[in-house]
Amino acid sequence: MITLIGKGVHGGIAKGTLYFIHREETETIEKATDDPHTELSRYRDAVAKAKKQLNTLYLKAQKEIDAESAQIFEIHEMILEDTDYVGAITDAISAHKVRAEYAVNEVSEKIAREFEDMNDGYMQGRAADIRDIGSRLLSILSGRIQKENPLPENAIVCADDLTPSETLRLDRDRVCAFVTARGSVNSHTAILSRSMGIPAVLDVGDDLMTLTDGAEAIVDGFSGKVYISPDKKTVELLNKKIAEDEKRKALLEEYKGLENITVDGRRIEIYANVQSLKELPYAISNDAGGIGLFRSEFIYMDRKELPSEEEQFTVYRTVLEKMEDKKVIIRTLDVGADKKLDYLDIEQEENPALGLRAIRLCLTRPHILATQLRALLRASVYGKLGIMFPMISSEKELTRAMDMVRAVKSQLQCDGIPYSNDVEFGIMIETPAAALISHRLAPLVEFFSIGTNDLSQYTLALDRQNQHLEEFFDAKHEAVMSLIRLTVKNAHDSGKWVGICGELGADTSLTEEFLRMGVDELSVSPSYILPLRDQIRKTDLKNKKGDICDERI
Repeated sequence: MITLIGKGVHGGIAKGTLYFIHREETETIEKATDDPHTELSRYRDAVAKAKKQLNTLYLKAQKEIDAESAQIFEIHEMILEDTDYVGAITDAISAHKVRAEYAVNEVSEKIAREFEDMNDGYMQGRAADIRDIGSRLLSILSGRIQKENPLPENAIVCADDLTPSETLRLDRDRVCAFVTARGSVNSHTAILSRSMGIPAVLDVGDDLMTLTDGAEAIVDGFSGKVYISPDKKTVELLNKKIAEDEKRKALLEEYKGLENITVDGRRIEIYANVQSLKELPYAISNDAGGIGLFRSEFIYMDRKELPSEEEQFTVYRTVLEKMEDKKVIIRTLDVGADKKLDYLDIEQEENPALGLRAIRLCLTRPHILATQLRALLRASVYGKLGIMFPMISSEKELTRAMDMVRAVKSQLQCDGIPYSNDVEFGIMIETPAAALISHRLAPLVEFFSIGTNDLSQYTLALDRQNQHLEEFFDAKHEAVMSLIRLTVKNAHDSGKWVGICGELGADTSLTEEFLRMGVDELSVSPSYILPLRDQIRKTDLKNKKGDICDERI
């Protein structure tokens, strides 16, 4: 038996067979060129093609994994446009008269090694990204076609260091674990493994690459150990550990069908966040009380034109019928310069998070919102629908959106098309502005849903995706919590309900605090529903001090 020790980045234990990814080495051909102008042109064409490929991967990750994972490929596109990276390559071609392949290979490897030599774990993780980008450009320049890797069942995918692109191309139904010789817990591949729910152990050392395909192995993502050809005793110990983990999951299964109610009788709803129709079975199997956030963006992705009213209607009707009599809250289109749809021809913005996105985009292009509202209202007769507008920051924006609702209803009546009069309308509270005027917004809608991810980002003026700022980012900052308290209070003062649909909703260390605030609903990823119910049913509020809403705001 061989034991490799690395860094576990996703809990869980997996049994399977080793499967190695060995990359084809791209020949750099000859170094020199007597036509640097042509080589520069080839390089620029390769960059343009690479950007198109990255956009395809971005859309694929959006649909199949999650938004955070998809942003990896936006970061890759930013690196392709980085002035230092581009400048080094073009300078090598122009000044030193080398071929494009040679320049890309040399510059990419040089920068990757510089990242690997840094002491910061986040920066070390960027080496894989640079190599991924370099490999993509080399493949395009050489005309090499990337081959799909046929995987066996229960494959433990092994590599020197998996790139994000390689990870996403794998058939996730056949992958049971990832193991790499190098890599960081802060790498994008680690982020992908966590998002995909697949155990992973990284940085186990070069001994991994001396092994071959087909060996039986067990990957322990909890301890960060990989056992190659494990002996009987080790198998027994890990089987026991697997049994304990399964027992914990089974205990959670017992919570299915039970109410989300505290020891002293405080009740709260637990709904699911859903990215696409593919995730509905997970929401249902995890006993979601409803859908608190159905992201409609996937309907608009991976296509060359806006989806028709009929296409949208079919999707909305499907989700409402599958959820039967449970509430389904569908968020209207939330895209912009930060989530690119090429066919919308949105100009590049210096600060896309502060730019033309979400409700602002839809109000400036009203035909997009009108079509979506028609499809939603038509589907409303098939279930219990809520419609939610994102990124509202003023009464004016909300009034314009609700005026469009009334206009669409009038059109449907004229066309003789039925719709439900019981549709609830609400807004996302994602900006400090919305929270601070929530007392004025509440009378205009039936509910609020607090998007804590963006609310934290905008309140703290910190890009939550920038891992350089990780030490400064505190989603539980008192300023954020105060805005949540204020929003809940103002909603209840107007007789409206309020939920939380950001990451903080799944943080069980905050569950009691949210209960004390009076939050009516928590919407989380399906896998968090039962652990959250467990936490709620163990909470007793009666022996504690008064409700947090009574404290200073």
